[in-house]
Amino acid sequence: RDSYGRNLFGQSALMARRLVEAGSRFVTVHWDCPDGYSWDSHTHSNDVKDHLIPGLDNALASLVEDLEQRGLLDETLVVAMGEMGRTPKANANWGRNHWSTLFPAVLAGAGIRGGTLYGETDKDAAYATTQPVSPEDLAGTIYHALGIDPETRIPDRQGRPVSLVEDARVLTELFG
Repeated sequence: RDSYGRNLFGQSALMARRLVEAGSRFVTVHWDCPDGYSWDSHTHSNDVKDHLIPGLDNALASLVEDLEQRGLLDETLVVAMGEMGRTPKANANWGRNHWSTLFPAVLAGAGIRGGTLYGETDKDAAYATTQPVSPEDLAGTIYHALGIDPETRIPDRQGRPVSLVEDARVLTELFG
């Protein structure tokens, strides 16, 4: 329990590993302001630096390592991401506002090649300069890792075929 962190997120990540080990096919761990800290860092970045990044790093690294040691990482996809990035430049109080142009995502397991950095940004981390990835591409890649063809069409309530994801490019370069 200590390796994951004695906080809500760390213990939730440990529970996720236990659920996967017990046979759960899909587990979500939501970052729900553990210990009162939120990623919504408009006011300042101290919470991000002092609590959030260390807590995420600790729990995520422990989860991936634990899954690998137990022989579960090859069949488990771990995805860590938020719904948006943060502005490249801080405001007057060193807070950062919403920035939908870029956002980080970490993928591990399920055939993803470890230690891979994908894409680059400009010097300010404001815009992608190489290998931009759309939300559709990310979704298609996740579906692919789960063994689901992103081109799959499912019927809506009227029986019309609807794509799981439109115009997705699977990032096959991530798999090794």
